[in-house]
Parts: sequence; C-alpha cells; structure tokens
Amino acid sequence: MGKEYEIRTGCDRGLCKKAIGRQDRQLNTYDWLADVPGNAETTDLVEVQFKHTRKGYYHNVNNLPLKKGDVVAVEANPGHDIGVVTLTGRLVKLQLKKANLKSADDIKRIYRLARPIDMDKFREAKAREHFTMIESRQIAKDLGLDMKIGDVEYQGDGQKAIFYYIADERVDFRQLIKDLAAAFHVRIEMKQIGARQEAGRIGGTGPCGRELCCATWMKNFVSVSTSAARFQDISLNPQKLAGMCAKLKCCLNYEVDDYIEASRSLPSKDTILQTQDGDYYLFKSDILAGLVTYSTDKNVAANLETITAERARQIIEMNRKGEKPLTLENEESTNRKQKPEGPVDLLAGDSITRFDKAKKKKKKKVQNAKPQGEQKEQQPSGGSRNKRRQSPAPKNEDEKQ
Repeated sequence: MGKEYEIRTGCDRGLCKKAIGRQDRQLNTYDWLADVPGNAETTDLVEVQFKHTRKGYYHNVNNLPLKKGDVVAVEANPGHDIGVVTLTGRLVKLQLKKANLKSADDIKRIYRLARPIDMDKFREAKAREHFTMIESRQIAKDLGLDMKIGDVEYQGDGQKAIFYYIADERVDFRQLIKDLAAAFHVRIEMKQIGARQEAGRIGGTGPCGRELCCATWMKNFVSVSTSAARFQDISLNPQKLAGMCAKLKCCLNYEVDDYIEASRSLPSKDTILQTQDGDYYLFKSDILAGLVTYSTDKNVAANLETITAERARQIIEMNRKGEKPLTLENEESTNRKQKPEGPVDLLAGDSITRFDKAKKKKKKKVQNAKPQGEQKEQQPSGGSRNKRRQSPAPKNEDEKQ
C-alpha cells in the first residue's frame, strides 16, 4: 500500500465537505461515499443539475477531475448547456435507476469546465427568462389556449428555450410554437408538468415546518388517494390534506403501510362487545398503540372504557361461545388498580419543613391570643403595683390610720 489514510474517530468525524458541496441546489443528494478512496474512479458517469429540479447524466470522457459544485459545459441538442456537478462515483448508478433512462443514447458527454466566455453567455440567457415567460403567457392567452406557462429555462448558450406548462386537457400548441419562435428567435421545446412538479420547481415550506419533499429529495411522484387518510384515521378535511400544490399531500403515503399492518390486529368497527354490565360499541381506536375505546352508547361518548386489542379479541371469542365477562377489563388489571404493587410512600407529597411551619404558627397564636379574663385581672394588678411604687411609704402609725 503506497498511500496512507488518516482514520478519524470521535468528534473529529463529521460530514464530509466533498459530499455536501453546494446546498443551494434543489434535490441535493448527500454523497456519503465521497471521502472513500477510489470512489470517483469506479465510473465515468456524472450527475449534472440545471435550473430548479432538472437533472441530467453525462459521461466524463475526458477524465476531468470533477467534484461536487464544479460548473461544466455539457453536450446539448443543439449546442451546449451549462450545469453544476451534484454527484460523482458509485451513487450515480443508483440515481440512474431512479431516473428510468430507457436507452444509453440519453447519456451525453461533458465537454469541459465552464470558461468565462461560457459563463457570460449563460448569464445573458438567464436574464431573458422572466421577460420571455411574461410575453409567452400573453401569446398563449391571445391564441385562446387553456394552459398555463409556469416557467421558462434557456439553454446555456442561448440557442434553445424550454417552456414548462400546465394543462388539464390536451393542448394543440403548434401555432404557439411558431409564434414563440418568431418572437424570441430560439428553438422552442414544450414540456408539460404536473401541479406537484411545479410546486417542486418553485419550492416552499410545508405545514410541518420543513422544506417541501418535492423540492428536496423526491423525484418520482406516486398517486395519492383518500384511502390513505382513511387507513390512518385522519379526518377528511380538504384544507388539511392538501399541500402547496393543492393536491393530496405526498406524505400520506409514507406511513400508510405500517397503519395497514397494525390495523389488522384491531377488532372490526361493527363488532359489539357484550358484558354483564351491558353492550359496548367502538368509539375510537389508537392503531399504532393497539388500544381501542368503547362506549355504552352507539352515538354518544358515554362510560368510555379503553382496553387493548388483545383483550377485545378475548371478549369477542367469549361472546361467540355465549359467555359474558363481568367488565371489559381483566380481573388482574382491576385488582392492580385496587391494590397497588410494591411499598407505598405515604409522605411522598409532603414537605420536609411541614412541622417547622406548624410550630411557628402555634407560637404566634399562643403569644397573641390570650384569654380576656386574664388581661382584665392583670391590668388592675399592674396598676396597683405602679401606684404602690409611686406613693411614699408611711413614716409613723398616725399617718397609717
């Protein structure tokens, strides 16, 4: 082994700087293999990102020393485009599987690192995007087309422009392409996107307080139905279930499989539990915790009792055999509630200085509160004593008489 590698452990081991790269890009991928020796040499495939969430995969045929964050000029049809390297090495092959590229012809080449001349053309083309979007919307409106042009992206060399639009129905935009080409003198490409893709391109913050999933890591959009909310026992409120795109939230599909698996152990909603106290109807259930709450009234919450799903199945089996338990709860659980397990600390909630405070109060009462009879008796005695002290003692017997 000709190379020596430094082993970092403890607090010195952190996020790899090469793997993080530029964090201002959407759909940013953390390359956790970036600091592994020889990772970049395993494949010549490179992931390059353009405006917003558009990504492409290219061959590094010239063996350029590319790393995350490098600005490169890549092959386009026609001309070339300017993008930023977002991933290299082994993880690019995994990203290719997610991208579902059908043929190898879709993978083009990387020409070179971007030159100052390339960057000047790139900035000029980007400066025209907003004006082009506003004008194209007016042209589509004049033609009476039922569509919305959400964004315009110019190619790095300014020879082509991609128009992203949203439409509920099929649109005949052949005349629109002719008018746009005559107005802007570039090659026109129309690309239809959905409401979720538009939200990912714009970005934003969801009700959870985090950045939108479609703008950070999600590439493939799966259809979401209201059944996912029903399985998770979520109220069907359109305002709460809809995301920034006005569609059902993608996160409704994240945990639906766990809820479906956990709900299989719960009793049916229509099942009535019969006890000697009366009949109980299902009121609500905690799917993940495996707890069910029953009520004595079918429509109103009355005498609610919460038991485990296992106990509910036991009562159902007893009812099938014609038996009725005394209560919903087990006898063991009721005994535990009546007789607490282990020693009980009777003075757990008392204060350490409780006796000191009581003594102080008693002393004050003794000093201040004296009987009225004693006070009356003491006053004359005290006054007579003072008078005796003030009056001079008699000198002879005549004065005494």
